[in-house]
Amino acid sequence: MSEDNREISPKGKVEESAAESALRPRSLSEFIGQERVREQVDVLLRAARHRGSSADHILLSGPPGLGKTTLALILASEMDTPIRITSGPAITHAGDLAAILSSLTEGEILFLDEIHRLPRPAEELLYLAMEDFRVDVVVGKGPGATAIPLQLPHFTLVGATTRAGLLPSPLRDRFGFTAHLDFYDESEIARVLLRSAGLLGLDIEEKAISEIAGRSRGTPRIANRLLRRVRDYAQVSGASTLTQIDARAALNMYEVDELGLDRLDRAVLLALVERFNGGPVGLSTLAIAVGEETETVESVAEPFLVRNGFMARTPRGRIATAQGWRHVGFEPPASLGTVPISLFDTQPFDA
Repeated sequence: MSEDNREISPKGKVEESAAESALRPRSLSEFIGQERVREQVDVLLRAARHRGSSADHILLSGPPGLGKTTLALILASEMDTPIRITSGPAITHAGDLAAILSSLTEGEILFLDEIHRLPRPAEELLYLAMEDFRVDVVVGKGPGATAIPLQLPHFTLVGATTRAGLLPSPLRDRFGFTAHLDFYDESEIARVLLRSAGLLGLDIEEKAISEIAGRSRGTPRIANRLLRRVRDYAQVSGASTLTQIDARAALNMYEVDELGLDRLDRAVLLALVERFNGGPVGLSTLAIAVGEETETVESVAEPFLVRNGFMARTPRGRIATAQGWRHVGFEPPASLGTVPISLFDTQPFDA
């Protein structure tokens, strides 16, 4: 069998899977970035261990890919306790949550991802569980229904959300500690990539690390994904050392440009500029123009484009900024500077 067509052995597959899993930090000392949050969490955990009790409930907020799930797993490791993982959308009614809570053990961590999507009845059940470690199980229906109080073991709820503003105040106030994770700067992403390259056994040049870091949107998850794609490209091309040329060629092939914009980002910008003369245009119309769901454009492409000044939100709709025009190769109109821009307007712009 030729070198290029040989199959990967079962042992090779296991080793590859283990390498991918190893990219996730296992302790606070291994966790890169978010210095203030790490320091605060470290104090919280040390105090809990000193008291011999469970840690306070913790709320982690921030954009996807910054390490909320990783931090939850680290909390369980640091506290030497089991962790139960679920998510808001997976809990369809209060009974689901009651079953999970009643099966927890003393000191166990319950990680609830996308907690802002928890159904209202389950959310109200959680209030009592977080505060008094108790749930009321309703038996029967109608006038004959009876609420039986069920005592719960002391546990730590770790909630994660990408949209903290959607959490109701009664739920948010029951968390003893709230942390917001911010985007990483390029030097921190470079440190993440160096660690990941070492775990994957890759020989990579410093310039290649910088090339990948500059296109990673300040997000470790994206950085690690791009590193694996560059590794694949170099492996297929037969390179033993990942160079900047390899990284640039691989990322260009995967349509990730020098500023981190991908195919969808450029499609949105091009639609704004070419089809709608820079806007303003409504979100649903823009989504139809690029052949994507409205939610995909709003949650995946728009935050990055707005944050980096390529697109803006106005009372009349989305517009391409002068920087956005130039990035896709067009000269912005002179009248662009007269359009009122609000980066923080969250009102819907069209039906």
